[in-house]
Amino acid sequence: MKLSHLSLRHPYLLSAIIFFVVLVVNFYLQESILEGNTINNNMRVFLPLVLLTAGQAVVILTGGIDISVGSIVSIVSALLATRVGLEGTVNQTLTWFGIVLLVGILAGSINGFFVSYLRLQPIITTYATSFFFGGLALFILPQPGGGIPAKVANVYRTNYPLGLHWAFYVIPLLVLSWVAIRQTRYGRYLFAVGGRAQAAYETAVPVNQIIFSTYVVSGFMAALTGICITLLTGSGNPQIGDPMTLQAITAVVIGGTALSGGVGGIAGPILGALTLGIIKNIVSFANIDYWWQTFVNYMIILIALAAPGFIALFRRNRS
Repeated sequence: MKLSHLSLRHPYLLSAIIFFVVLVVNFYLQESILEGNTINNNMRVFLPLVLLTAGQAVVILTGGIDISVGSIVSIVSALLATRVGLEGTVNQTLTWFGIVLLVGILAGSINGFFVSYLRLQPIITTYATSFFFGGLALFILPQPGGGIPAKVANVYRTNYPLGLHWAFYVIPLLVLSWVAIRQTRYGRYLFAVGGRAQAAYETAVPVNQIIFSTYVVSGFMAALTGICITLLTGSGNPQIGDPMTLQAITAVVIGGTALSGGVGGIAGPILGALTLGIIKNIVSFANIDYWWQTFVNYMIILIALAAPGFIALFRRNRS
């Protein structure tokens, strides 16, 4: 089987190889990485990016992109920190968890409406809304502070069922949910729209509704990410999601989901998010300047964008 055919049938294969390589490097620098406490500590840090990446992957699968997810994360963090606070009750916290999830869905609906029904460019639209959402986050919480009750945060940080962090239950649930969705008509429509939207429309696929739904999913996952990262830090930060947008896109690319749409899934991007988390560990333990990680993230996206052009050029020269 040719390598190109293999990569199409198993787009997550490269991400699995990269994950294994960085895991080996991290083990060389930190031998305790496979110990139970270390794994749990790492997974509680990795889970927010995993959730954000899963939502971003669904959008990119249809040929779109959501630049605003980091700002939605920040809004959630700001709302929880100011509306619940350190002295809030468990019931207040759970109520606001529900409210911020609705906020995420609303933000995703705004993006989806502009992109799917008004036919605006996804990257321009979500770049613009990212400033709007980011401004709202700063309006709600001008500077880092506040937080949520410690007894609630500890459920995420230290009190896990059966000694395994919640990530070990959430990630398999995400993958299994995707496997189930992939077998449905909706799952087939996602790939059809990403592969060729016009052809999908001509075969009676509800293209606008499908695209709209992906941004709603992305907004919901961003809100869920905001909840997790607020539980992780125990405090609010109106700009905590800003660097996560690029990280999520990079994880999707590492995971084998094409930025042009129509190829990929959820499993690969999740592995990509875990890979980026381990790379952070490597950067820390190897005393490498942090800016190298940002540089690598940009280079991965640049290569992913340029690769189809280079492949087409190579084929033309051969013929």
